[in-house]
Amino acid sequence: MQVHISPSMRRITISTTNGFLDFTKVKGAARHLSYRRIFSTILILACLFPFLFILTAVVTLEGVNICSSLDCLGRRLGPRLLGNRDASLRTTEEIYQLLMQANNEALPEGLTVPESFSGLIADMRANPYEAKTFALKMKAMVQQMEHKARAAKLQEYLYRHFASSGVPKGMHCLSLRLAYEYSSNVQARRQLPSPELVPRLTDNLYNHFVVATDNVLAASVVVSSTVRNSVKPEKIVFHIITDRKTYAAMHAWFALHSFRSATIEVKGVHQFDWLTKDNVPVLEAMETHLEIRRYYHGDHAIGANLNDSPNILAAKLQARSPKYISIMNHLRIYLPELFPNLQKVVFLDDDVVVQRDLSPLWDIDLQGKVNGAVETCRSSNPWVRSKSFRSYLNFSHPLVASNFNANQCAWAYGMNVFDLQAWRRTNIKDIYHYWLKENLNSKLTLWRLGTLPPALIAFNGHVHPIDPSWHMLGLGYQSKSNQDSLQTAAVIHYNGQAKPWLDIAFPKLKPFWTKYVDYSDEFITNCNIMES
Repeated sequence: MQVHISPSMRRITISTTNGFLDFTKVKGAARHLSYRRIFSTILILACLFPFLFILTAVVTLEGVNICSSLDCLGRRLGPRLLGNRDASLRTTEEIYQLLMQANNEALPEGLTVPESFSGLIADMRANPYEAKTFALKMKAMVQQMEHKARAAKLQEYLYRHFASSGVPKGMHCLSLRLAYEYSSNVQARRQLPSPELVPRLTDNLYNHFVVATDNVLAASVVVSSTVRNSVKPEKIVFHIITDRKTYAAMHAWFALHSFRSATIEVKGVHQFDWLTKDNVPVLEAMETHLEIRRYYHGDHAIGANLNDSPNILAAKLQARSPKYISIMNHLRIYLPELFPNLQKVVFLDDDVVVQRDLSPLWDIDLQGKVNGAVETCRSSNPWVRSKSFRSYLNFSHPLVASNFNANQCAWAYGMNVFDLQAWRRTNIKDIYHYWLKENLNSKLTLWRLGTLPPALIAFNGHVHPIDPSWHMLGLGYQSKSNQDSLQTAAVIHYNGQAKPWLDIAFPKLKPFWTKYVDYSDEFITNCNIMES
């Protein structure tokens, strides 16, 4: 039998095997294929075929065997089109579960650990371990490499610590040459300041700066940068305090070099009648105490924790610098006694550079407080940010926890405005001595971070915060300082290990310091002190 359907779908002809024809009329709605439907169909196919082509190509490029039938292609493409998970995802999850299992298990004793990835491949090829053993070996390798990386980082920070604690050869040469000049050249021994300028040393109409240092070149940069950026340099008086061994060199440098019209006094610690053992008994004990000397002068690698972050490790190493048990580093706590006739002074560390006129500091109203300082708990600098009392004091010790607030904002040493009149009405010095003694009796368990912690305690309640633009910190810790802040800060501070006169200084930050050094100077040239 044959069936014939007319194009209009209105007539059907059936031809049987005996040749009889039946004609049947079928009523139905006429189907009209419009151009719009044809266009839509073609458009859909045009979008579908490239997609199928690309998907097929991806399957082929992934290394799948070539499919020779639609059934094979359907098995390959079906999971992708229907959103089912690929086999590779299942394999990834299996590996993840295997690694998690290895992470939660202890390493077996006697497990051999390859030294490298190629060694692991060779080991697995020679000894076809099961998957679990492979995962454990991978875990052992990663742990071994982490330990080596931390040990290398510790070694790096130890080397940087020793480099920052030492005296560069050129600067040692400079001190020796100046000391010789002091002994052989009468001009190097001339009175500082000259007799007609001596009254300025106690005249409160002048702006008095105090620097305590044994570094000749650093002191020179502090004085030079301050004077050069001053609106009225003739109003500046510098009181430079140094130790006995550096006094001759320091005196010779400032006697032989001119700093415009500023008045400069150089005085050794041994020349202050007030600094006797009776007045500084705790500091004397710190310098002679055997355990203290062992901590600051002993093996600094002992007690270093490989699990510490680089920032914490650097801070711990810096805190063990021998300078922290030197009376020179504690002199600022005795300013009212060392300068009994002065009312207000600005104390500068020797690792700062002054970039603006500092005379407005004398106009700041400290509102009866003693210490005008920049707070360090609100800084955007990662090396200064969120520095509270918790950052410096050990609040796990009951003596500290019961006396202080861990969240109290800390402040910075390095550029401080001290109202000596207000200071003399307090017992700051006695509190400082008391807590130094307590820390000594507690075997340094109250704090271990230098001289700032006892100062935070002693000046507690006596600090007036000043604008952060007066004092920018952190240039000795990292080089990613904000360039705009660097340009506008009144004082930039190279606190940290990378001092600008050392080879480990950051190249981007060193020029802010070196531009105040005259590298054509005879003494600097003869000692081969170079800019870079």
